[in-house]
Amino acid sequence: MSASEQQSITSVWMFSREYGRLAGAGGVKDVVSQLAKALARWNNRAVSVVLPCYGFMDPEKLGFSRLEDPLHPDRLLEFDVAMDYINLERRERIGVWHHTQDRVQIYLLEAQRFLEKQGVYTYTREESQREPWKVQGQGHIDYFAINVLLQKGGLDLIMLLDQKPQIVHCHDGHTAIVPAIIRECDGYRNYFRDTSPLVTIHNAGVGYHQEVSDLPFVRAITGLPWRVINNSLLDHSFDPFLAAAPYAAISTVSENYARELQETDADYLTGWLGHRLLDSGVEIIGITNGIDTETFNPAEHQRMGIAAGFRVGGKTADLEGKQKCKQALLAELSRPGHENEEDRIGFLDLEPERPLFTFIGRLSEQKGVDILIEALKLFFDDEVVASVVCLGNGSESLEKALAAVALEPRYQGRMCFLPTYNPKLANQIYAAGDFFVIPSRYEPCGLTDYIAQLFGNLPIVHHIGGLVKVVDGVTGFAYEENSPENLALAMHHALNAFQDSQSIRDMQVAALAKISKEHTWKRVMQDYVHLYKASRMDTKV
Repeated sequence: MSASEQQSITSVWMFSREYGRLAGAGGVKDVVSQLAKALARWNNRAVSVVLPCYGFMDPEKLGFSRLEDPLHPDRLLEFDVAMDYINLERRERIGVWHHTQDRVQIYLLEAQRFLEKQGVYTYTREESQREPWKVQGQGHIDYFAINVLLQKGGLDLIMLLDQKPQIVHCHDGHTAIVPAIIRECDGYRNYFRDTSPLVTIHNAGVGYHQEVSDLPFVRAITGLPWRVINNSLLDHSFDPFLAAAPYAAISTVSENYARELQETDADYLTGWLGHRLLDSGVEIIGITNGIDTETFNPAEHQRMGIAAGFRVGGKTADLEGKQKCKQALLAELSRPGHENEEDRIGFLDLEPERPLFTFIGRLSEQKGVDILIEALKLFFDDEVVASVVCLGNGSESLEKALAAVALEPRYQGRMCFLPTYNPKLANQIYAAGDFFVIPSRYEPCGLTDYIAQLFGNLPIVHHIGGLVKVVDGVTGFAYEENSPENLALAMHHALNAFQDSQSIRDMQVAALAKISKEHTWKRVMQDYVHLYKASRMDTKV
């Protein structure tokens, strides 16, 4: 391959557990779908994505069709994947669904192991009610087997389709053993000898590595040599990120998070993964995520599912529709929920002149929900004139704690908790809100701050990780030490700013301008292309 060919990226395959509206539990879904779409849009790149076909999906309704066998067009493509257990040789059957969306080729791998799952990573409330051992919010017991089946199945699919990707981009620990497999396992090593892998760490926090302590099981199901497994141990467990390091470029989703992982003691939150990689000579490259502004365009109110359209910035700025969105949401949430209404707890007074504070996110300690709960009590106890709505599910204990605040008699009419999630409702809250609270203990990048800003909803953030892109007093509000007292104080600062409508407008416009200049995928995509090219020049064979 000539140097000029090496510098031209024309074929990218991505492996992910999440993708856009098909399957999502966090920001990974947006990053993968929007990066794939951006790469496919320009320079005639061939971009393909592989993810599981979960039980909550209906592929036909989503526009997918079963893929035919390329060697036997009269048959549907099905194949077996080696998924051995200790002392037990076994295989699992995979079928394939295919759909082209925004020029991206999307492949859903259908297998019994995937179809059994009603949540992307964790058991749902409905699963817990049917089978109590499946604790709501708890990770799937066979998480590692799910990951291995996706990765082996995706690689087998590439081979069966006779594709020769230049780049295989693996998203998070769920797909991070691909680089080791294609360099160390028979059947893959020679076929992928000219493929360069990249692993992006979306979350390096403890519990997000997809590590496994049962090493004989890892050896059996992955087929990796003991040498690789033993060299990939973090605190005595096999760590997929460490397994990838000798064979792939490693990136993460913001420059500041990369710095925190390898230059600060904040790396203790990862179990010291960043420093372990640094000691091995591996530099984590930080690329701050972008945002597709058209995907979250409040002017297109019907597509967004909001009450009225509006424009935050530009020459045609008009926020009248935003006020209508606020009134519509308050009207919906102004009646007390019924006793048997599980997805709405508490209510809001129909007072649109009050500032509306919002929270949307997974209910977990990482997201600082416990800090938010205590901060809300301090905030409300100050007799503030403000309303709060929270949307999200996850930890059962945190759901109960938020519900308790919403049901507290002293706070009636000031808080509503919606222990659920759906994109349309999220958009309605983004559009209605004045301020958006993000109290994360750590945040690799953060996408909800972008989305909130696009809807004219100013973020209030713990200034950590990728959230440092919010400029205090300019594009939002920020505080340093993450405590209930400091979060409540930052909310008070926002409350004071709300009294000056021109100040709020200036911040809304500045936030939108910063996104348009620095954080669109058209611009951020170039950083990934540069990294792809660098990995091609330095392929670790």
